[in-house]
Amino acid sequence: MIEMREVNKTYLMGGQPLQALKDLDLNVGPGEYLSVMGPSGSGKSTLLNMIGLLDRPDSGSYRLNDEPTEALSEEARAALRRDNIGFIFQAFHLVGRLSAFENVELPMVLAGVAPAERKRAVNGVLDQVGLLSRSHHRPNQLSGGQLQRVAIARAIVMKPRILLADEPTGNLDQQSGRDIVEVLENLNQEGITLIVVTHDMAMGKRARRRGQMVDGAIVSDDLQSSGAAHAPG
Repeated sequence: MIEMREVNKTYLMGGQPLQALKDLDLNVGPGEYLSVMGPSGSGKSTLLNMIGLLDRPDSGSYRLNDEPTEALSEEARAALRRDNIGFIFQAFHLVGRLSAFENVELPMVLAGVAPAERKRAVNGVLDQVGLLSRSHHRPNQLSGGQLQRVAIARAIVMKPRILLADEPTGNLDQQSGRDIVEVLENLNQEGITLIVVTHDMAMGKRARRRGQMVDGAIVSDDLQSSGAAHAPG
């Protein structure tokens, strides 16, 4: 599903080159649950951006669903991303003037999905994350945990095969964080490939597979013999 080979990425920071990814190799199969941990600046978020086709490698190769991505046009990359990948961010990125329902519906509106189909799908995913009863509330009427549930519902409404979560519990209290982890693990149990970047060691240790990044490279990649969530068999 995800196959990266010797991927490199360098940015200019204050006029100085900063290598965010260094000869990075990564394979992730369907239904896996991978956590990526490491210190700030180790390249974790850059890796998610690369997997999510939000950025391009300077060198190396990236195949998604066996399709080479390096030479794809921006339009083709956007279509591949829309059809395969959902994103969850620490900061939620919800539109304040829209209700929870409308925020979740937005990707389907942009994709030209018919209103009746949108309504069925949005109500379905809001129910799935336990927030159907709050569907007409705006973000300023929801708690942090509820906001993240809306963000998760929006990320899965287009039925992605891969879910990328960047510090999904970073802005939440302990109980809300545990609740969100449970929602994500349930989605993984249903077959979605889950890749989580986190500073939360407790969350990271729940993953079936755990990667550690240092200086733009994955320095350890452990498949656990047991875990709280498992890829579907």
